[in-house]
Amino acid sequence: MHISGNTIFIPGAGSGIGLALATRLQAKGNTVIIGGRREELLARIAAENPGISTVRIDTTDPASIRDASAEVLARHPELNVLVPMAGIMRVEDWHAPAGFLESAEDIITTNVLGPIRLIAEFIEHLQARPDATVLTVSSGLAFSPLRATPSYNASKAAIHMLTESLRLQLADTSVRMQELAPPAVRTDLLPGQRDSAHAMPLDEFADEVMALLESRPEAREVLVERVKFLRYGEARGDYDQVVAALNAADPNGK
Repeated sequence: MHISGNTIFIPGAGSGIGLALATRLQAKGNTVIIGGRREELLARIAAENPGISTVRIDTTDPASIRDASAEVLARHPELNVLVPMAGIMRVEDWHAPAGFLESAEDIITTNVLGPIRLIAEFIEHLQARPDATVLTVSSGLAFSPLRATPSYNASKAAIHMLTESLRLQLADTSVRMQELAPPAVRTDLLPGQRDSAHAMPLDEFADEVMALLESRPEAREVLVERVKFLRYGEARGDYDQVVAALNAADPNGK
């Protein structure tokens, strides 16, 4: 993905990583549209960031995805980048169904079906653009699991393999598949994570991501240095030690 000159839709950018990247991408000369469920929050973001457009979207609702996608394409037919950012993370206890089943279903709907449905709505349009990108968002936990969050780990592993597979299928098109795999970042993804000493400061993360996008626009994976400990444990041969360290340092997922 080139760092400027794009029209980018980022559903799930009302806060955290999504909003931090949205504002930085706009500052680099991109047209940015963000999507979210809360209309009052979207209105405030638009007022605070002149030039950023907004659209209401609930990525757990197929009808909302269809309606929002049609609105975005009608308003921005030059759109060439999709960043399915929306995601949720919850601590679960899998010893009994009451501890995980409802949560697991919610996570898979948001983190896996949401991006799949978004890609389905935009893929034909993106193939018609001369230079297009889908930037998926996985996690370091796609590669090294945190004990407290089984469904989240699995959902992000699914996004990683989906991205790898679509890169192969779409190799004969103009659509580039890239994957952003964050480490723990100081956001509200989990209670207490914003203040966690184990999480990377949000601005530091977003700035490093932007530098990587600028220096390596063709990269298959966008990996800040801090996530490589998790990403490459198996390749280095120290996977068991990585998993042990991750879970010793962060036993509650914070």
